[in-house]
Amino acid sequence: MAESTQTSKPLDSNADSSDNIAPANVHLPRISIQFCTQCRWMLRAAYFAQELLSTFGTDLGEVALVPKTGGVFTVTIWHGAMVDGEITTQESILWDRKRDGGFPEVKALKSLVRNVIAPNRDLGHTDRALKKERGEQKEVKKEEKEEESKDKAACEDCQ
Repeated sequence: MAESTQTSKPLDSNADSSDNIAPANVHLPRISIQFCTQCRWMLRAAYFAQELLSTFGTDLGEVALVPKTGGVFTVTIWHGAMVDGEITTQESILWDRKRDGGFPEVKALKSLVRNVIAPNRDLGHTDRALKKERGEQKEVKKEEKEEESKDKAACEDCQ
């Protein structure tokens, strides 16, 4: 058998592989979903990416899955914004598992993305479901306020 005479050179072992950035064109808006590989959240991240791509299609420049460790699950969007008459790239964290307490519902994540890239766009059944939830929350709050006012009235009568 013939032996290979080529030797491979290892990458710089001192460099952090997550900091290596290749020069490339970035298509905006860009969404990155950072997920913890140790927690096995890749399937969840891929599901969110698929849902966003299915809903927004070519309105999104790209969606990236970024493997991390340490319990990270963060959805970030980079989009163009007009600042002082110039277009600049703006970064916004849409969802952070630690900050927001858990994982987003798909309809909530779609709404957050829509609010950045196309605020006037109708998401159809997703918007209706969110409005229904908000309406139910308002109903509950209204009922709680009514009960509080009844309790206060009863207490004032007793005194």
